[in-house]
Amino acid sequence: MSDRTSLRPEATRRRGRRVLVGVVAALLVIVLAVAAAVWVVTDRLGDNVARVPNAFAGIDEATRPVEDAAATTFLLVGTDTRADGPTTGTDAAAGTDAGSQRSDVIMLAHLAADGTTASVTSIPRDSWVDIPGRGKNKINAAYAFGGAPLLIRTVENLTGVRIDHFGVIDFAGFQQMVDSVGGIDVRVAAATSNFGVDFHEGLNHLDGAQALAYVRQRYGLPNGDLDRAKRQQNALRALLGKVSSSSSDLVGLYDLVDATSRTVSVDDTLTNGGLRTLALDNRNLRASGVTFTSAPVAGLGREGPQSVVYLDDAAGAELWSAVRGGTVAQYVSTHPNEALGATPS
Repeated sequence: MSDRTSLRPEATRRRGRRVLVGVVAALLVIVLAVAAAVWVVTDRLGDNVARVPNAFAGIDEATRPVEDAAATTFLLVGTDTRADGPTTGTDAAAGTDAGSQRSDVIMLAHLAADGTTASVTSIPRDSWVDIPGRGKNKINAAYAFGGAPLLIRTVENLTGVRIDHFGVIDFAGFQQMVDSVGGIDVRVAAATSNFGVDFHEGLNHLDGAQALAYVRQRYGLPNGDLDRAKRQQNALRALLGKVSSSSSDLVGLYDLVDATSRTVSVDDTLTNGGLRTLALDNRNLRASGVTFTSAPVAGLGREGPQSVVYLDDAAGAELWSAVRGGTVAQYVSTHPNEALGATPS
């Protein structure tokens, strides 16, 4: 029962730098930073990237959304295991199964066919949705129930957006990425604190541990988990901005890509050659071309003992159509409440 409420050596070096910065800015650092690194230093760092085996296993091709060969969509997952050591990437201990955890962060990152624009859309982890073979449940339960394949099926059924690749990182990996660029700057709407870290109103400079406290906070925020999702996007936007502004610091950029390559895991269909192709195809993408938004919410409520988020199906259909068409920037211009603001809570 619910209760709803190309080339001379010099030119080649310049091009490589543009690819590195542009691609890092393109896809949340989480995946395309690795692509940029592979483009610049061949397969060395690409071989560091852990692969998730059988991420698309058992998914009936006939039931999937139509493939768009010109665009690429990633399903990006963040897990909050609270483990002392990494649970994703090549730094994770042998036998670690990140899929045994519920996903704390779920984002669709769509690289448009034009190679100059992209969108990142958050789906609230508590969204009450249909999970194939499991009935209604929170969307983050799909990852715990059936790992990447079930979460991919669930998101495809919900959005009608075809998932081309899957990436997962834990919060320990996120902390390493932030530290690798010397911290990030975020704006906070009102003073809050979390895990012993105080955030003052206005601009805050955060190291990795402080940034982790920032993106994990939900209590004390006006809209709880919904505001936390916006903080996660805000931190990601700040990270992209830091990378773009540090384009001349190739050593620093290498450190970021190295950290990313050791902490992220991607599906095993994404080869080093595939990473290189992504980097080349999206070499003209800049941070300013990435639009952040969230799935429209109709309200909050309870399903038994669980607090859940009810998605707005009608508004969602319009958003998912924009994601498929690569027109999310136009969508948020007419739905400003669903765009990531300059100063989230």
